[in-house]
Amino acid sequence: MSMDFQTGMVILLAVSGVIWLIDRVVAAPRRRDAVARLTSAGEKVDDKQLQSAAKEPLIVEYARTFFPIILIVLVLRAFIAEPFRIPSGSMMPTLLVGDFILVNKFDYGIRLPVINKKIIPIGEPHRGDVVVFRYPKDPSVDYIKRIIGLPGDKIIYRDKTLYINGKQIPQEWLGRYAGPEHNLQAAGDTLYIEQLDDVRHEILLNSKSGTLNGEYEVPKGHYFAMGDNRDNSNDSRYWGFVPEQNLIGKAMIIWMNWDAVHHTIRWSRIGSKVK
Repeated sequence: MSMDFQTGMVILLAVSGVIWLIDRVVAAPRRRDAVARLTSAGEKVDDKQLQSAAKEPLIVEYARTFFPIILIVLVLRAFIAEPFRIPSGSMMPTLLVGDFILVNKFDYGIRLPVINKKIIPIGEPHRGDVVVFRYPKDPSVDYIKRIIGLPGDKIIYRDKTLYINGKQIPQEWLGRYAGPEHNLQAAGDTLYIEQLDDVRHEILLNSKSGTLNGEYEVPKGHYFAMGDNRDNSNDSRYWGFVPEQNLIGKAMIIWMNWDAVHHTIRWSRIGSKVK
């Protein structure tokens, strides 16, 4: 079983906290007593002896120093915002390979670290939200997709066209895709704007590739998610629905992009809102 960052931080927090607590309760009083005995003995005491008697062990010093730092980082990542890196092109053109995003951790409720159990309900995903979640087939892997279907929705995907509850979702043709990675992962793709409720977002379709047609009814407590790169996305069409308890958070902003092909930073993407 692999250990993720959050689990590692919880373990480090617990270990440093226990070391610090044991020192304060057991070892620190003993050091103070040793110093008191030396100073009350009536004899001249070497400064080095006093320093040695009062000296805090190095492991305790590290624990005392890092405990509050680890706690702050854990609270920020577990309850406020967490960074993620986009490893694939399944969300093109919205998100590119090499994008680093911040994910809002509290919009969908406050969850306990590691076990991901919701303790304070705040809100639920809306249709069109770009969300990070734990892959249902392997919860140790994080996925990012767009919420298409809400609990109770009936979804039909046929001939590259989306229908929700019997209504065809409009697509506006924009022409050939010519974005930053069109020669690498989207050669020949066509760019469209899709309207999901009040969310207008871009999608990619490839007329030369086949499509997986299907009809789906979203069960209670689950969501239907798809990538914006419709013909190059491993999503709910293939592996099913996203359980509510697998949600991690809503993508907010791109804070960094690294172009691994040209070994440069794409400055124009930094600060872009994910929508």
